[in-house]
Amino acid sequence: MASDVVVAGEDVWKVYGAGETEVRALAGLNVAIRRGEIVAVMGPSGSGKTTFLNCFSGLDDITRGKVTLDGVDIHHLPDRKKSEFRARKMGFVFQSYNLLPVFSAVENVELPLLISGVAAPEARERARAVLGELGLADREHHRPSELSGGQQQRVSLARALVARPSIVWADEPTGNLDEEGATQVTALLRSLNREYHQTMVVVTHDASVAAACDRTLKMHDGRLVPS
Repeated sequence: MASDVVVAGEDVWKVYGAGETEVRALAGLNVAIRRGEIVAVMGPSGSGKTTFLNCFSGLDDITRGKVTLDGVDIHHLPDRKKSEFRARKMGFVFQSYNLLPVFSAVENVELPLLISGVAAPEARERARAVLGELGLADREHHRPSELSGGQQQRVSLARALVARPSIVWADEPTGNLDEEGATQVTALLRSLNREYHQTMVVVTHDASVAAACDRTLKMHDGRLVPS
């Protein structure tokens, strides 16, 4: 049913340059991601994986086509409205964690709530709760430099999940982790997906991460190719 679709893309193109220098980073993608799915996006370097994430989340503009999230055409929103919509509806996890080094774990996690207007006491309570769910209750007052890579990525996940978004976008979430940390974060993504019916899109080059997902979208030269 259409109401089950969180993200839909119709003939989505992202083109850089023109003429002989034209690069088709996305070339006519048609995609539907349903509520509660965890979907991997794989492909060789330069295939369009990160462009997919940026364009389908509204971080970057598209050249033509249509992307809707929860029925809203995100590329027709003014920039301010688009930013507000992302803050309410999306969470992001990146390879580099993107934690603010002078903030503690709980301060990093509560920040999106404070920016979106949640009162400070409620934001702190919700941040502490999600850190506890991810096994970091005893690390909430530690700064990123005092945490392992795996712990930092869990803080990043907590920040992405604290607003209970419609979808979480993860760009190479295990890329900076050792094998043990990568295994733990992959298991955590799967667990969070199942426990909260949390929709996730995971850009990855790691076959073991993709194997933990419900299905895989494979990209080559800006197009989706058969798995």
